Amino acid sequence: MVATAKDISVSDLMPIRRALISVSDKSGLTAFAKGLTEHGVALVSTGGSRKVLTDAGLEATDVASLTGFPEMMDGRVKTLHPMIHGGILAVRDDAEHVGAMDMHGILPIDLVVVNLYPFEATIAGGATENVAIENIDIGGPALIRAAAKNHAYVSVVVDPEDYPQVLEALAQHKGKLPISLRRRLAGKAFARTAAYDAAIADWFAGRTEDVTPDRRVFAGRLKERLRYGENPHQLAAFYTGGVPRPGVATAEQLQGKQLSYNNIADIDAAYELVAEFDPGETAAVAIIKHANPCGVAVAPTLLEAYRKALRCDPVSAFGGIIAVNRPLDPDAAAEMIKIFTEAIIAPAVDDKAKAIVATKQNLRLLVAGGLPDPMVRGLEFRAVSGGMLVQERDNGRVGKAALRAVTKRKPTDAETADLLFAFRVAKHVKSNAIVLAKDGATVGIGAGQMSRLDSARIAVQKAGEAAEAAGLGESLAIGSVVASDAFYPFPDAMLLTAEAGATAVIQPGGSMRDDAVISAADTRGVAMVFTGIRHFRH
Repeated sequence: MVATAKDISVSDLMPIRRALISVSDKSGLTAFAKGLTEHGVALVSTGGSRKVLTDAGLEATDVASLTGFPEMMDGRVKTLHPMIHGGILAVRDDAEHVGAMDMHGILPIDLVVVNLYPFEATIAGGATENVAIENIDIGGPALIRAAAKNHAYVSVVVDPEDYPQVLEALAQHKGKLPISLRRRLAGKAFARTAAYDAAIADWFAGRTEDVTPDRRVFAGRLKERLRYGENPHQLAAFYTGGVPRPGVATAEQLQGKQLSYNNIADIDAAYELVAEFDPGETAAVAIIKHANPCGVAVAPTLLEAYRKALRCDPVSAFGGIIAVNRPLDPDAAAEMIKIFTEAIIAPAVDDKAKAIVATKQNLRLLVAGGLPDPMVRGLEFRAVSGGMLVQERDNGRVGKAALRAVTKRKPTDAETADLLFAFRVAKHVKSNAIVLAKDGATVGIGAGQMSRLDSARIAVQKAGEAAEAAGLGESLAIGSVVASDAFYPFPDAMLLTAEAGATAVIQPGGSMRDDAVISAADTRGVAMVFTGIRHFRH
């Protein structure tokens, strides 16, 4: 059924005489309600909200006295009534609507102040199914949508952050609110209910393990307006949403300039990479530039890990992002500030380390409060023309037991450790990816090339340049191992790294020419293992 249109004359200023208040988040409520009463606004409220108001000495009419029905069914039914919704939805200059209000004794409601049951916070805390369902608000969204629809006459507030500007506008306009504010509040209200429903729909999809539901809803909340996007001519903003995950979205920035779009993308890439390494087992450092690692290492201490990571590509590391998997300590901090770095992110920061970083005022320092679990399932999104691609995060991980040796020579224990390290890093390198590693550190990385052979050439070249920068006599590729994010379609890229000095290879396998690649490895005396898992990253 299609609704018929009513001619509505929108007045710039509408008086606020009666407000309905029913909030879950009661922060700032008392001060706001007192401010309303100072402008002569009568208060109508429900349950817990009304108790807060009356305890503060404010007079608030119980919703039940308007509807003639008490709250029932554990509060599930209280505001879903014509006496309430009629007072919100009535078109005030429509004679038929006004007549219906007079006939049924419906009082107009000019301001609706509602925020919803904390469904998102409830499921984030690991609530049971029954508790989650009880935190699905029904009456709240109905009130919000009704008020937002009728914003020509009614104002709606869904966020305590908006209380001050509503009071300021009432003071400025002598108890009235302008249409510009009513429209903005209405838009925010519909966005809130949309985000709320998105969270519920996503939760139900998860309960049914349906990764590809017929309809998928996405929602986010503005965290920060950015100066621009990847380039100055692109507008950009940073939104948070979905399942809470420690990282750039949760981090507190302790110092430094405002984060840019590119900073945020690179910080996220760096922190996800170091989270692959358990801080209880080893310290890990990743240096990222343009979403690709230019150095990654593990070691007993952050200082040692950083030095090993920096050695891989000290030129590219200039102006990069550093991520660590342990609390940043003074020794590591003192070394990190020796070159220009855009940002450092850590799960925590030692006070002395904080003071050291503070000597570089423009260096951004972020504390995430924890590490993201790399094994947790989650969704990734990418916009395409006319749509969006959705996939599960790449939470694949290969352990020693999963490796299948396919060459005559099997890798040594030291080679195996480096192979597993290199393959974990390759997961975070843009495809085609080739990673050379030795002694728990990358020594050459080739990323994002159209040909795997070109990626191999770059990785070997980087290993030679790193050795030269370190004043060493031979390439760091000598004695290294190599990881490929996908199978080798031909032996050429593998042979190139072997000729440069790599002694072992880890790759998914599965090429039509696997036998030729294995035979070439045997000819060179190179050990090779298959993982059976691929890590394309685009």
